[in-house]
Amino acid sequence: MKKLLFLLLWLLPWWVAAQSDPAQRIDQVERNLLPRVKIAGEPANSYTIQERMAHYQVPGVSIAVLNNGKIEWAKGYGYTGQDSLRRITPKTLFQAASISKPVAALAALILVDEGKISLDQDVNTYLKTWKVPENAFTEKEKVTLRRLLTHTAGLTVHGFRGYALGEKIPTSRQVLNGEPPANSAKIFPDTFPGAIWRYSGGGYTVMQQLVADATGIPFPEFMETRVLKKIGMKNSAYYQPLPFLLRSRASLGHRSDGKKVTGDWHTYPEMAAAGLWTTPSDLLKYAVAVQNMVSENPKGMLSKETAEKMLSKDKSNWGLGPSLSGEGENLLFSHGGSNEGFKCAFFAFAYKGQGVAVMTNGDGGSALVEEIFRGVSQVYGWNTHLQEEKTVLTLSSDSLSVYEGRYRLNGDRYADVKVEGKLLALQPSWDPEKVLLYPEKKDLFFSMTIPGPFIFLRDTNNRIMGIFNRGTQFKKEL
Repeated sequence: MKKLLFLLLWLLPWWVAAQSDPAQRIDQVERNLLPRVKIAGEPANSYTIQERMAHYQVPGVSIAVLNNGKIEWAKGYGYTGQDSLRRITPKTLFQAASISKPVAALAALILVDEGKISLDQDVNTYLKTWKVPENAFTEKEKVTLRRLLTHTAGLTVHGFRGYALGEKIPTSRQVLNGEPPANSAKIFPDTFPGAIWRYSGGGYTVMQQLVADATGIPFPEFMETRVLKKIGMKNSAYYQPLPFLLRSRASLGHRSDGKKVTGDWHTYPEMAAAGLWTTPSDLLKYAVAVQNMVSENPKGMLSKETAEKMLSKDKSNWGLGPSLSGEGENLLFSHGGSNEGFKCAFFAFAYKGQGVAVMTNGDGGSALVEEIFRGVSQVYGWNTHLQEEKTVLTLSSDSLSVYEGRYRLNGDRYADVKVEGKLLALQPSWDPEKVLLYPEKKDLFFSMTIPGPFIFLRDTNNRIMGIFNRGTQFKKEL
């Protein structure tokens, strides 16, 4: 007993140091990346960050962690390109993709606080150079700023694929109208505003035009002077194309097979929706700014009332910019991003001064980001990103074969499903990396990398008619 007590007393100073020393926590995070799912009955595996970067063919990763209201550490891993000798540093720029949205939302909310626009007024009241098309859907309910920011405005266009080097770049008006050289469809209401939640990059492009029209200032300039500089996001810009002086600091985008994106990256004139270049540390400065706004310590760029509205859950737990989860002191605000060759995400506690941001320069980075989140959450004791344990149902090849076929999402986007051993392999038309689906129950499958169940839908005749995953439905071609 005395020996055990002596051992505990001997280990206590080391344990306390490990809890308080950032270097120890960095080391623990780097060595303890956890996959999304653990298969019941199989040994639990953890991996190093280098092992998972190689597994997902991601050349570079940048991480920043917020603790006790301050950025505790920021570190880069790997290289800006698969054939580059430039190492990733905390100041390397990445495309934030859809994380552009919650940061951009601050611009519109500043104008709300200043009384220049209203959250619940028809946005056509303020739009000058372009108007939301009126139709039968907008006769009684209107497109408002609140609905634009919460993805409930009923507008078309989910996201944007950008423009490769050498392609003509459309104006904002051409993007809004879906006119050449825009490669996306026209943005207009195709359902009743306020009726449903449906993610819409198109809605944020309307918001971009709204800010420019209401202020008379080009959107990237307004963001620079009224938002980014005020927050202290010194390594961030909404300018598209990326200014020449910043290009030497930019990471290059990569496909799932590790090959570079043509021209190194795409240009996104849809700046509010996808055009921010930034770093994980700057994203956490945004997070700290939001935390300060809701606590008024110090007073932020928004009133506490507006900040609280920003973090109030609308349909599908969406706020005025960020996605929301949890309740009370455990309320989280977050967002992910997916541009051509870049994957990233951040989350932060609204009231605890904690959070993490991860940015990668590879299409395989989404699962890697989640694994890093799991490692950080475990090391810091946040209990936010937990590993799931799943039991795999054994199905015969004949039982699996009923799910085979082509499932179309829309237009030229589809996924082919085939039997591969005791699993299903889902091959998207837009991504060279296939997704393995593990049977959990009849018609219910899961992926080791993609969240949410894959549910195979049947018609009244018991025939497979589609796949549903996280709000997205694929229709089987018969």
